[in-house]
Amino acid sequence: MSTATITEAPILTAKDFATDQEVRWCPGCGDYSILAQVQKVMPNIGVPKENIVIISGIGCSSRFPYYMNTFGMHSIHGRATAIASGLKATRPELSVWIVTGDGDSLSIGGNHTIHLLRRNFDVNIMMFNNQIYGLTKGQYSPTSEEHKITKSTPYGSIDHPFNPAALALGADASFIARSMDRDPKHLQAMLTRSHQHRGASFLEIYQNCNIFNDGAFEIFTEKATKQEEALFLEQGKPLIFGANGNKGIKFDGLKPVVVELGEGASTDDLWIHDERDFYKAQVLVRLFDSPSKPDGHFPRPFGVFFETDRACYEDVMAMQIEEVIATKGKGDLDKMLRGREVWEIL
Repeated sequence: MSTATITEAPILTAKDFATDQEVRWCPGCGDYSILAQVQKVMPNIGVPKENIVIISGIGCSSRFPYYMNTFGMHSIHGRATAIASGLKATRPELSVWIVTGDGDSLSIGGNHTIHLLRRNFDVNIMMFNNQIYGLTKGQYSPTSEEHKITKSTPYGSIDHPFNPAALALGADASFIARSMDRDPKHLQAMLTRSHQHRGASFLEIYQNCNIFNDGAFEIFTEKATKQEEALFLEQGKPLIFGANGNKGIKFDGLKPVVVELGEGASTDDLWIHDERDFYKAQVLVRLFDSPSKPDGHFPRPFGVFFETDRACYEDVMAMQIEEVIATKGKGDLDKMLRGREVWEIL
């Protein structure tokens, strides 16, 4: 009589997800922090390391697969989403993570990004937004603000920038969130939520490029201004911000406005965040684009804007294949390729 030996899976740590490759980002780059948070989160998502895949496109962020001790692929410009879609369709059991930048995903790869979101593959997009092209040395990107002076816009950009979260919502993404490189705990929480969501998760991460666009987001990350300028969304909680938690956001009809708590307004008057409310999500993703006071100033929201349940593409595809096989039997690839019109050459 033989007894089977049960071997427990080893307990992994962040070090198990680090490789022996030299990390080749500029000293001080926000990518270092993002890499560290991903490595800290991975041991806790409950997926074997050999079932995790990191796919990137082109850009500074796209070196990510070299530094993650998982399977991965450094693919081509703008096409990480397309390659990840093919992988998930054929290997649905894998945990697939897409690492991309604002230029990679919203310029040359914009078409692939929106179609992945509408198809709702169960993958996780980490979109590093530094509002600049860093790898190619500082040209303006699709998220650069108007009048941005760069090497490719010496007199200021005249382009209107993309709002990535609004774009994702418009493409019917089933999960949309925003975090930042300089808030490790919040970023870890958002990475975990992205993984837990069943469907395409779109996580925009503000990432500082200290060489070509230093300080683009420091108003949201520095202690002196963060509490006044950043609004952290919590499910079922009122929208409150400010150094002393003394400010909030309520609706004046259909228009959001900033109010001072204790000065004619209380927490009972405030907007309560609901991640499942599609209509409020449309306001939230554009909150910093809309006027509330004469100066049009709003805090920038961070957290989960919207989440909904929708069938994943790979699941529906598998069901369709099973149904067709059940009714018509297994197909013949050679016969299908030949088609119905065949000529014989004598």
